[in-house]
Amino acid sequence: MKKLTALTAALALSAGAALADSPVVLKAVGTWSSLTNYQKHEGPFFNERLAEASGGQIVGEIQSQSGLGLKGFEIMRLVKNGVFDFAFGLPGYVAAENAVFEGADLSSVTQDIETQRKVADAYFPTLEEAFAEYYNAKLLMLYPFPSQTLWCNAEVNGIEDLEGKKIRVYATTLGDFVEGAGGTSVTVAFSEVIPALEKGVVDCGITGTMSAYTANWQQVATHAYTLRVGWGLAFGAMNMDKWNSMSPEQQDLMQTEIAALNERMWAETATEDGIAISCITGGDCAIGEKGGMKLVEPSAEDLAIRDKIAADVVLARWAERCGEDCAENWNNTVGKVLGMTAKAN
Repeated sequence: MKKLTALTAALALSAGAALADSPVVLKAVGTWSSLTNYQKHEGPFFNERLAEASGGQIVGEIQSQSGLGLKGFEIMRLVKNGVFDFAFGLPGYVAAENAVFEGADLSSVTQDIETQRKVADAYFPTLEEAFAEYYNAKLLMLYPFPSQTLWCNAEVNGIEDLEGKKIRVYATTLGDFVEGAGGTSVTVAFSEVIPALEKGVVDCGITGTMSAYTANWQQVATHAYTLRVGWGLAFGAMNMDKWNSMSPEQQDLMQTEIAALNERMWAETATEDGIAISCITGGDCAIGEKGGMKLVEPSAEDLAIRDKIAADVVLARWAERCGEDCAENWNNTVGKVLGMTAKAN
């Protein structure tokens, strides 16, 4: 009996060693290497945490999209084709496939991070189905970048000053806001915004507060107009074939660790707006050099105009793009959270 017990233990140890000797390797692509989400969360999660939590059974390898020279729009196609096993990215960058991907981060409709979390949770099943259908991918998480606001190399003191301005966007829904405000939307990759601002290709750019600061937009932009026009909601998704090749135990561990990562990222983002805006406009800054941009806070009138654009232009245009069934689904999910109704004419 003792010999049998010893043999069983030895076989178990041998099996564990075999798993560690031939771990599941996940090739991942992250967002931008200069930004907090990649530096503090995406990178360490794949380069360190997965191996540590799994005892070496799951090993991650991640590179940033900026380090790889990718623009973001092609990432999920690369996951679908098996070039990467996992990707972090922005739904707005994959919305060309179908407008359904925009539904959890429509420009200007959500104004605080607590509500944005409710919106993300409400729309998760819809996006989960869309990622599976269009990209053969399993959606595992939705997380935010900081508030998306406007950074201008031009005199902007209120929403009416956006009229006639050329404004960088990275998603169709942001273009809807810009055009609703009388501006011209221009799609420019994140890495190309600084030269675009310098050369006058665009007058303003939309990005997150901390993203603007860490990417040094303060070196070329003069006015920080903190009108919140989105959150830059992001996703983490995995190639479905790779997911299905993992054991149930590995899948459970992955989901547990992803859920914990997701919580850390929501908590981090909730702190970043104030820090970044202070730094970029010459206030207290414990994380780096101070910028010198003029802080322009939206007036009550600005906010009222933004809300009207959100309802009459942004939501209406999106519903038209997405179709009647898509709009009805949004009304039954996100619409209930926001008290808004999308109508596809």
